[in-house]
This record gives sequence, structure tokens and C-alpha cells, in this order.
Amino acid sequence: MAFNQPATFNEEWPDKRVFAFLNHLPPEGVDADFHVLYDAYKHMRPFDFERLLVKFKELGRNVNALDQKGRTLAQVISAHPNQNKQFLELLTKFA
Repeated sequence: MAFNQPATFNEEWPDKRVFAFLNHLPPEGVDADFHVLYDAYKHMRPFDFERLLVKFKELGRNVNALDQKGRTLAQVISAHPNQNKQFLELLTKFA
């Protein structure tokens, strides 16, 4: 029998949880920086994503990293019909 945990939304994420995304390893052939950004985008609120981007840039990582199709995360987000303007603004700010 599976354990069902209720979903929680808008919970405060401690730094440890946000910055743990910096250590996510990409699948073979995927740029590590793009993988971190894309994974964080899928799971974080804009506020937490901005906190990650500050540390990401401090570490000298590439906000304009490309996916396997040669697109930046901003380009990927822009192609989504329900893209989130806040994430695009943050990526532009840190580019």
C-alpha cells in the first residue's frame, strides 16, 4: 500500500533545500547548468528560483546554458503556452 502525503503549496523553502538543486546531476549528454536551471524552474516558486540564481551566478555557472536542442531556459519557457513571466524576468536579470 502506498503512503499518501498531502500536497503542500507555497511552503517556505530553507536555503539547504533550494541550494541542493545546485548538486543535481544531469543525464548523460545534458549540460549540467541547463539541467539545474530547468529542474529548479519546474519545482520552485519564482522567489526560491531567484535565491538559487544568486548562488548559481556566484559559483560562476552559466545562466545561458543550452539544452540538447540548442535552446536556453528562457527560450524553452517562452515556447510554453502558459509560460511564467516572472521566471523570464529573473533569467533576464541574471543573464
